[in-house]
Amino acid sequence: MFRNSLAALAVAISLTVPTAVPSFAEVAAFNMPVGSSLNNGRAITCGQGQRLLQNRGFRDVRRVSCRGPFFKYHTRRAGGRFEVTLNSRTARVVDIRRVRW
Repeated sequence: MFRNSLAALAVAISLTVPTAVPSFAEVAAFNMPVGSSLNNGRAITCGQGQRLLQNRGFRDVRRVSCRGPFFKYHTRRAGGRFEVTLNSRTARVVDIRRVRW
């Protein structure tokens, strides 16, 4: 009797042990939507834009284009690679695209 109940207990415990479930690979969402102001509406230089992105949690920020009204940067965040475009006159995020480079 004791062996039967012990065997039943072992089966019950083995069935209730949680198993690892694979998760889908995706980029974690981050809170910086298009239209976010990084410098309270004031103009920025290309270097300031790079530092503002680094302060927002982006890593490996590289300047791509720093001419004209828009500055483009290649950067990494949350396991993904992105191209971030900032308006040089207002420091607003104009575009965020996932890229492969």
